Amino acid sequence: MRLFLMVALFSCSCAPAGCEPKIVNIGAVLSQKRYEQVFKDAVAQANQVYGREKFKLNAISVTHKPNAIQMALSVCEDLISSQVYAILVSHPPQSSDHLTPTPVSYTAGFYRIPVVGLTTRMSIYSDKSIHLSFLRTVPPYSHQAHVWFDLMREFNWNHIILIVSDDHEGRAAQKRLETLLEERETKNKKRNYENLDQLSYDNKRGPKAEKVLQFSQETNLTALLLEAKELEARVIILSASEEDAAAVYKAARFLNMTGSGYVWLVGEREMSGKALSEAPDGLIGLQLINGKNESAHINDAVAVVAQSIQELFEKENITEPPRGCVGNTNIWKTGPLFKRVLMSSKYPEGLTGRVEFNDDGDRKYAHYSIFNYQKSRLVQVGVYNGTQVVMNNQRKIIWPGGETEKPQGFQMSTRLKIVTIHQEPFVYVKPTMPDGTCKEEITLNGVLIKKVICTGPNETIPGRPTVPQCCYGFCIDLLIKLAMTMNFTYEVHLVADGKFGTQERVNNSNKKEWNGMMGELLGGLADMIVAPLTINNERAQYIEFSKPFKYQGLTILVKKEIPRSTLDSFMQPFQSTLWLLVGLSVHVVAVMLYLLDRFSPFGRFKVNSEEEEEDALTLSSAMWFSWGVLLNSGIGEGAPRSFSARILGMVWAGFAMIIVASYTANLAAFLVLDRPEERITGINDPRLRNPSDKFIYATVKQSSVDIYFRRQVELSTMYRHMEKHNYESAAEAIQAVRDNKLHAFIWDSAVLEFEASQKCDLVTTGELFFRSGFGIGMRKDSPWKQNVSLAILSSHENGFMEDLDKTWVRYQECDSRSNAPATLTFENMAGVFMLVAGGIAAGIFLIFIEIAYKRHKDARRKQMQLAFAAVNVWRKNLQPSSSVETQDDRKSGRAEPDPKKKASFRSISTTLASSIKRRRSSKDTQYPPTDITGQLNLSDPSVSTVV
Repeated sequence: MRLFLMVALFSCSCAPAGCEPKIVNIGAVLSQKRYEQVFKDAVAQANQVYGREKFKLNAISVTHKPNAIQMALSVCEDLISSQVYAILVSHPPQSSDHLTPTPVSYTAGFYRIPVVGLTTRMSIYSDKSIHLSFLRTVPPYSHQAHVWFDLMREFNWNHIILIVSDDHEGRAAQKRLETLLEERETKNKKRNYENLDQLSYDNKRGPKAEKVLQFSQETNLTALLLEAKELEARVIILSASEEDAAAVYKAARFLNMTGSGYVWLVGEREMSGKALSEAPDGLIGLQLINGKNESAHINDAVAVVAQSIQELFEKENITEPPRGCVGNTNIWKTGPLFKRVLMSSKYPEGLTGRVEFNDDGDRKYAHYSIFNYQKSRLVQVGVYNGTQVVMNNQRKIIWPGGETEKPQGFQMSTRLKIVTIHQEPFVYVKPTMPDGTCKEEITLNGVLIKKVICTGPNETIPGRPTVPQCCYGFCIDLLIKLAMTMNFTYEVHLVADGKFGTQERVNNSNKKEWNGMMGELLGGLADMIVAPLTINNERAQYIEFSKPFKYQGLTILVKKEIPRSTLDSFMQPFQSTLWLLVGLSVHVVAVMLYLLDRFSPFGRFKVNSEEEEEDALTLSSAMWFSWGVLLNSGIGEGAPRSFSARILGMVWAGFAMIIVASYTANLAAFLVLDRPEERITGINDPRLRNPSDKFIYATVKQSSVDIYFRRQVELSTMYRHMEKHNYESAAEAIQAVRDNKLHAFIWDSAVLEFEASQKCDLVTTGELFFRSGFGIGMRKDSPWKQNVSLAILSSHENGFMEDLDKTWVRYQECDSRSNAPATLTFENMAGVFMLVAGGIAAGIFLIFIEIAYKRHKDARRKQMQLAFAAVNVWRKNLQPSSSVETQDDRKSGRAEPDPKKKASFRSISTTLASSIKRRRSSKDTQYPPTDITGQLNLSDPSVSTVV
């Protein structure tokens, strides 16, 4: 019974994992037989550390076969048939076939069995779409780009030429290096290469490939290297096979590109075998530490596999690997999982160093030795410890040409391509002379103007053809000065699209490219930007700026409100209501004076008619008195007599004095002095902060000002308004302000202040904001940067910049007019003259009316006089008989007139009237003569005839 219990207990304890450790077969394809024992020893050592009770590793190894088919058959028959969990594969050191591990990778990868490469460094094995289950304990050749990159930063070489073979290895090296350069340049991409030291990476300036040259077997290497020789960079990085590298060295030596000033950086292939025999002295090359130590890599690979299997056994249920290839098309289900465990494993104490893998299954943190080729021997001068370059023997380096001092890495070209832009007063553009030259020189403010030929689009010709033109101005004078100081020549051209430069999306994608002068500089079409280019952070991330040659900011340009005098300008001191009240008061006072003097007992109308007194105050005289007092004219007649009327007259005189004094005091201010205008107060003006369609303001599209408003969150409302109205150029916007199409233009203060000084209808307003400066733009880390900045600082110190400022920017056209004393002009007083002219015209018109009225009145009066004269004559002729008859009638009691006498009187009257009418209708007829009393002269024959 006791024995049964012991057996049962033993059975239960062994049940979960079995009593015997599971046999796990590990395969290996080795380069030589002697490494098979190394492999077995490594497996035995791993069994002592890993697994123990759970599993036991078993080594199964074969050597490389002569061809790929035999190799694939051997993998199936000798390894997969034994159900191996992983296969280690090496690369024969003397083999010229770089794809030797390929049959192993293809065959095992089909079944998802992990393959661990030992000495295989070709970059093709990093492609997981081809080599599904491949990982390795060595880095690919393209990984050397990390060391090259750090060497360039260590020696501060910022200009390189990359020469690569047109094959997979060359393209992989190019891609890796360009990725590193792009990451350093943009500073915003996630770094995928963890072997870069973060602090060192950020604190040092990154280099840039000036040119990438690819070649193949058919390429003329001499022509290729001649192209490289024309560039400024003198640091050449070569990635090629041994044979190709040897050919490149020969061609370079023939073109004298291996002498002083040049630097050659190469990898391991380019510094071995045939290539080393042709390598130039001073070459800097790399060599992977323990890269060819197959024994060490076998030990590290076995340890990593054993460690991963142990982790796999602890966490997962493992299925059996496939047994053989014949008739078996099923993949190993645990294979992909096992591969992920392998790639995530870390073995810090390996014989080859720290063993880790990246996402492509390549070794990370590889160590390299850095060698200097000196007179047919390699001298170690430094190491790469997996994170950074350490140059422990830098003084021992002999550079090409036998130099002991580090080369600068570039050759400063003495012929520079300059790009600029039409922006007065910094750059003026005028047509050339008929012979195509710019010989004509004019003077501005007493200074001789220097012109240069500049090619570019002609804005005045439809289609904007590119033609030679003449450029001059502030920036051109500065360019001439820099060329003389730094000893270079130049060719100037105008930017093709007429823009300063901003980033814009390409085909509505997320990719952005620079346009304008920035795009031409970054694209290699120009070496330097000499223009009023504003220095800002966005541009400074991509190009280098010199020290500012002019400091400025942003300001606002508006049209000046020029006071215009109208015909009624002399009435401006008083409002219409006040004028109306004054006019009404004149007439009311006149009426009141008339009434007071009329009804006063002491007025002229109430005095004794026998006394000799002045004429009575009529209504007309009262009106004349009222207007005379108001207009301060002499009162010659018609003054009021009564005390009450005179009191009113005195009050009216005081009123008139106050009104006239107030009017006179304000008249000069309104006619001469400028009234304060309601201009923009600055960037915080409510009309800018609260935009509306009634007040339009804008800037130039895709300019630094446009970028500034776009970036500022607090100015987003303003930017949305401006975006709809922005102009293509500053000149167009300034003209729009003058034409009243634009109410305010926001731009660089230097330009706008100049425009306001030249065009007197414009004025800048508000304080400066977004203070910055104009600088000369160059490509990142340009060799000219320091020299240009020093030359600009020197120009500031010796007063040259001040002279340029006086000549081009501060030259005023409106000062004399604005500072002249204010005087009245005809325009100011035109209304007064028109008032006099109106008075004259009114007088002439009224005199004709008076004459006509007088004639009409005189005619009526004379007609009546004739009638009365005729009646008097008739009465005299009839008076005697009339008297007798009257007496007889009275006596007899009859007083009836004689009907015949009545008819005679009517006949005489009718005849007299018709005669007068006939005489008046005749031009030659004179009025009947009258005596001094106005009566008809009866002694005149004409009167007698009529009578």
